[in-house]
Amino acid sequence: MIDKALMEILACPKCKGDIHYNDSKNGLVCDACQLEYPIRDDIPVMLIDEAKNLAT
Repeated sequence: MIDKALMEILACPKCKGDIHYNDSKNGLVCDACQLEYPIRDDIPVMLIDEAKNLAT
């Protein structure tokens, strides 16, 4: 799990909006952009190119 303080400052790199854990807690989701950013080795990968598009 990501540190609570870090979660409070993380934002979607595309729209700067709020993010939250997905259901399985292995990614961070931006509802506005419909993108899911992976978490690898407890480190969020906040790169738009690495994000999974949830709209499809």
